[in-house]
Order: sequence, then C-alpha cells, then structure tokens
Amino acid sequence: MTAACLMSTYQPLALSFSKGLGTRLWDQAGREYLDAVAGVAVTNVGHSHPRIVSAISEQAGLLLHTSNLYSIDWQQQLAQKLVRLSGMDRAFFNNSGAEANETALKLARLYSWHKGIEQPLVVVMENAFHGRTLGTLSASDGPAVRLGFNELPGDFIKVPFGDLAALEAVQHAHGPRIVAILMEPIQGESGVQVAPPGYLKAVRELCNRRAWLLMLDEIQTGIGRTGQWFAFQHEGIIPDVMTLAKGLGNGIPIGACLARGKAADLFTPGSHGSTFGGNPLACRVGCTVLEIIEEQDLLENAKLQGERLLARLRIELADEPNVLAIRGQGLMIGIELKQPIRDLTLIAARDHGLLINVTRGKTIRLLPPLTIDEREVEMIVRGVCRAVSAA
Repeated sequence: MTAACLMSTYQPLALSFSKGLGTRLWDQAGREYLDAVAGVAVTNVGHSHPRIVSAISEQAGLLLHTSNLYSIDWQQQLAQKLVRLSGMDRAFFNNSGAEANETALKLARLYSWHKGIEQPLVVVMENAFHGRTLGTLSASDGPAVRLGFNELPGDFIKVPFGDLAALEAVQHAHGPRIVAILMEPIQGESGVQVAPPGYLKAVRELCNRRAWLLMLDEIQTGIGRTGQWFAFQHEGIIPDVMTLAKGLGNGIPIGACLARGKAADLFTPGSHGSTFGGNPLACRVGCTVLEIIEEQDLLENAKLQGERLLARLRIELADEPNVLAIRGQGLMIGIELKQPIRDLTLIAARDHGLLINVTRGKTIRLLPPLTIDEREVEMIVRGVCRAVSAA
C-alpha cells in the first residue's frame, strides 16, 4: 500500500527492506530473501559490495558535485572505460535511462537536420519500453503506460520486433524520412522477448545501406546482464548510438549515451546538457562497477549461471500446464504464463523467501545479480517452481 503522502504511481508489496548484502536482502523483521530482481537489473555486482561502499564513502568525503562548468576527472575515466569496452567513440552522462534515451532521440533529430530532412521519422518496435518522459513514452508501446497522455510526439513508426519483412516495408513506404532505428536487443518490460538470431546483424546492414542510425537501448541488457558487456556483442555488430543506465551505477543514479562516427560529433557546446549528469560520485561508482565485473570475471559467471538457470527451469517446469515459454540470455530470463497469476510475487516472497518480478501480468522476470552461484541457481529454480505450482 502506498503511503498517503506519496503520489499513487506504484503498487508496492507490503514488504520493506532494511539491509542487503550480495544476493540477499533482509526485511525489517530480519527475514532473509534471495534477490532474483536486483532492483530491476540494477545491483549487478550485488548489494553493499565493499568496494562500492568504500568508493561512495571516500568520494562523499571528498567531492560530490561541481557541475559540468568544470572538468571532472572521474567522468573522463568512466567515458574512457566505456569507449574501450564498447567500441564507441564518445559518451554523454546524465541521471537515468529515460534521459539517456532522450539524448539518443536528440542525436537523431540533429542527424536529420544535418541531412536536410524536415520531418524525420524514427523506427521503433511494438511492445518496446524506453522511458516515462513524453519523448520516450512516444517511442514506447502499450496502452497501460500511454493511457491519459494524448497528443504525444508522433515522429515514430512502430514495427513488430524481430520482423525483417516489416522493416523492409517501412523502408519502401517512408525511406526518405527515416533517420534512425531505436530498439532494445532484448525487450525487457514486455516479457524478455529475445531477438531472433541474426536479426540485429540484419538491422545493422539495413542501417548501413540506408545511412540510418542504429540506436540500441541497452539500459536493461547492458553492463554484463546477458553474459557480454553489451547484448549487441553477441551478434558481432556495433551500433551508432547506445544508451545505458541501471547496472552502470549499481544503485547510484547514472545514465549514459554513447555514440560513434558521425553521431559522436553532432552535439556542440550548448546543444545538450545536464546539471547532475556525470558528477564525481556517480562516475567513480561507475568506474568501480566496471572494475569489479572485470576482476571477478562476472561476464563468464553470468553466462554460465544463466545457461544453468535456463536449462534447469526448462526441465523442472516442462510439465507445468500454465507455462507457455521460457526464454532469455545470460541472467535475463522470462517465464511466460498462459494465465496471469495474481500476487505471484507476494507468494514467492512470503512462502519461499524469493524475490521475483512479474511484468505485464503474465511473465516472471528473473534478473539476479551477476554474482549468483550454482547453489543459488537451484534455490531460484525451487522457489519459482513451488510458487507457480502453489498459485
């Protein structure tokens, strides 16, 4: 129940946590839970990681904010690390995923302006989710998130995710006006919808032929979630623009928009900005997150444990009549149900000490920290199976 003094934007469980450590959370009564949500793919290196705690504590005693009127060393270090890991050229930092996607959309507009296209269009995907601002809401899909927000910016064309024929049709119908494609490599909010093999590569080739920007929203899939630093790396491609947030700060708000080639040179002084974006605290934490993932080989662990979790779920839920599909990549897994189960997240937490997420009513979404081990994989499998059966 939401407190009377808060706007009614959420419907939280009657469950509040007092501390966390690694893959575990403890509620105010001291009960322990295995966290298979990670703050919706945020706490990728776990709760209260000692190096994150140390970085926050030390930086808080040194310097939190100066603004982008001045050079920020930690911002430059984080940009260098991200550019090295991704193959991109430049980065812009802000505070959230929605802001990162707004930055990408502004790049698309500038790109069209330089090309002399007066009424540009951006191709987006059905069932996508890119944020809650008016611009990113326009690029998203689904009546629940758009209800009541009429007259949204209409510079988008929606096509089915994974459908190359639909992209070809849009190309023939609107080609001269299209400047970019914005998409998630794996659609998270719509139920962990994984692109068919070869799809991203084909989209990359189409963008090359048409001189469109390929803009990938890696806010949920990035920073090791799928077993690579970024999901596009599974297909051996590089986008023109990529957006990040969530796992980059492990709980400290930060967003980033990376670009390469022509897209990296579009902004000029004054054309974009952020008061808090790229401050010393957020960027130092971001650097520390990347170092932890590298040093602890968490990409390999995400790949290994993700494969184990996916295989075990498929075996144990094979005869469950309400399970329609199980899919995912790395530690981003969805279990689609034929019929929604009311209060499934509450059942899992209350009866099995397991925190899961159910998106759009009927897909269990598992997003545990990248640090989980084989024993915890088995705990997740048992908890999910029992919760589904009990419901």
